[in-house]
Formats: sequence, C-alpha cells, structure tokens
Amino acid sequence: MEDVAREAGVSRALVSLVMRERPNVSEARRQRVLDAASKLGYRPNAMARSLASRRTKTVGVILDDLRNPFFAEIAGGVEELASELGYQLLLAAGGRQARRERAAVGALLEHRVSGIIMVSPRMSAGDIAAAAAEAPLVMVSRAVRGVDADTVLINEAHGTGLVLDHLIGLGHEAIAHVDGGAGAGGPQRRSAYLRGMRAARLGRHALVIPGDFTEEAGVSAAAELVRRPELPTAIFAANDMVAAGLLGGLDRAGVAVPRDVSIVGYDNISLAHLAHVSLTTVDQPRTEMGRLGLELLLDRIDNRRANQVRLIEPTLVVRSTTAPPRTVTAAVA
Repeated sequence: MEDVAREAGVSRALVSLVMRERPNVSEARRQRVLDAASKLGYRPNAMARSLASRRTKTVGVILDDLRNPFFAEIAGGVEELASELGYQLLLAAGGRQARRERAAVGALLEHRVSGIIMVSPRMSAGDIAAAAAEAPLVMVSRAVRGVDADTVLINEAHGTGLVLDHLIGLGHEAIAHVDGGAGAGGPQRRSAYLRGMRAARLGRHALVIPGDFTEEAGVSAAAELVRRPELPTAIFAANDMVAAGLLGGLDRAGVAVPRDVSIVGYDNISLAHLAHVSLTTVDQPRTEMGRLGLELLLDRIDNRRANQVRLIEPTLVVRSTTAPPRTVTAAVA
C-alpha cells in the first residue's frame, strides 16, 4: 500500500480507505488510487487484512459427498447469499468419512475462516463440539445434542409421512424401505417409516433393506428384492440417488416402474426432474437450506450466543414413478 500511496501521491491511510471501500473518499482521489494500484498490479492481501482486523469474510463449507447433487445444491444456496454479502467460500468434502471431515475442519481453521457450515456431518458429537469451540458452527441436516452450534433441519417425520400417505392412498400395502444407513437423516426416515407402517396397520408388510445414500445401494437393493419370492408393490428410497439405483437395477431385471413397482425418492435433486426419470420424491428446498445456514452463521459471528434450530417442512412432488398397484388397477378396470 505504501507503493500505491507513493505512486498516487496520497497517504497510506487514504489507500487503506479506498481498498476497504469506505464511503468518505472523493471520487477523484479514489480513482487516482485505483489507477495507481492497477498500474502497479496491486491486489489487497486478504490474509494480512484478516490478521489486522481479526475477522475474515471467508466461510468454510464441508459437504458430505460431492457425488450427490443434493450437497452441491445446498452449497449453491450458501454461495448465492455469500456473493450478495461479499463473503468468500472455502469448500471441502468429507467423502462420507469422519476422518476426512476432521482433516477438513483443521484445514479451514488454519485458514482462519469466520465460521464453518457442515452439511450432514459424520463426525462424532465430541469432534463436532470441539470444532464449535474453535469457530462459529452451523450444521445442516443433522442435530447433535449438547453442542454449541445452530442447526437447519428438515422435518423427517413429516416427509416420510407424506410418502406413506401418498402410497397408501394409491392402494399400496406392501411398501418396502431402502434405508440410508447411518448417514444424516437415514435413521430418522427409517424410524418414521416403521412407525407409519404400524400406525396404518401395515406393520406385517414392513420391510427395511439396509443401504446408504448412494446409487450403488439402490442397485444392490434392487438385486435383493428381485430374488425374493414376491416383490413389494412400492419402495420408499432413502434419497434420490438410491431411487436412481433402484430404477436402473429393476429395469435390468425386467421390472417395470410404476406398472410393477412404484418408487418414491427423497431430496428432489436435479436428477429427479429429468424427463426419462420423472421421479416422485420429497422436496427438500436445498437453496433455501443453504441460505438459511449462512444467515444463522453470520448472525452467530455477530455475537449471538443462544443456539437456534430452524425446522423446514418438506413437500411431496408427484411425478411418473408412482401409480396404483396392479391389483387395484385391475379391479378398477
């Protein structure tokens, strides 16, 4: 900045005001400083500036799995608001492994981020609590008791209820569930499915196929289901990636969707909208979740102390992968 000040014939303090975009500088002097900076190839050092102010305008975002568009779409919501507010993002991926998440947290803290947003973290409660003690923290899609952090959650019980209401309303009774394993939201959807089946007096038809939040889990579940003596008439997939695997696996086995089996996913990622997929699914407003996560984080950075939980109500989007079971269709005909 001293070089720029010398070139422009102004004080170093004035250069600092211009670079920090302060309003109390005349347009002529501002332009003189900017012209000098351009001539010298000067670019403000964000790290040095953050050390001086003890605050950066950089936020860290850790995503569970980059292969799943759900996480990219939440990150898009964070980036959208960050751009509007002049914040920068540092993105990291945990690769569905707690070990990699811990490494990502350490790296972000070394870069002195103002705070961290973790989307569906798999780290232990103790590790998350330790991270929250180092920097303001927001979790999206997972709640952990006793941690000094904010959370953005989907009402999983309501989302699962929408799925069962839709399928039972169509006449389905034999409804299976391919679960999401230990991933954030997986246990809650599985529990809500079992409760919902019992409440509808369909507990004898309840069937949980163990899985995880991947397309491969859907392919594996399809192979297991077609080996059974009788297929369920409908399948509730833990997320849209699992549903995509189910669609492919059942198609290769000669099972038609929705003629033979109806399928419902969860998330409403971009894949679900494609014409050749046209998946019935539960919509989680990913962009809104990302924006809300950043709003909570910035509020906490500004010294709010009390933890906040924002619960979002999902909706059901009905497309082409669900229909009445064949027995009901035949009876109507």
